[in-house]
Amino acid sequence: MNVKEIRELADLVARRGLASLELEQEGFRLRIEGPRPVPRDAGPAPASAYPAVPVSWEEKVPRPESSAPGAPAAPPPEVDAGLHLVTSPIVGTFYRASNPDADSFVAVGDTVDKGATLCIVEAMKLMNEIEADVAGTIVEVFPKNGQPVEFGEKLFAIRPA
Repeated sequence: MNVKEIRELADLVARRGLASLELEQEGFRLRIEGPRPVPRDAGPAPASAYPAVPVSWEEKVPRPESSAPGAPAAPPPEVDAGLHLVTSPIVGTFYRASNPDADSFVAVGDTVDKGATLCIVEAMKLMNEIEADVAGTIVEVFPKNGQPVEFGEKLFAIRPA
């Protein structure tokens, strides 16, 4: 059984809402458990070990200097229409290299071929290599190494060759 087959089984458990799936073959045993329902009468949440720190959003978010009530907001910065964006296919942690001591897979200015590994997104202890879907030059790397990324979040901008 390979990693792809295990992922497919995990997806099946999630899609079908199964409590668990157990498989045994040729001395290999696999058990995949689905999400456990939270009881409605679970009681109060445990107290945090860290004290709550009040945050005032008004202090943290800068206000536009010249915005009149009802005035249209400024348009977002233009994205170069010639660039191809590589986005994260999953939620996880972005890594630029295969391990902390290794060089980054790519850097700004590097030329990449279609299928070249750009980064790794770790999800649930599985390392998922993200590959270039076009050949071209890396123009921008959006997340920082070790930063959490969301599904659909921009990872790289590539100028197609």
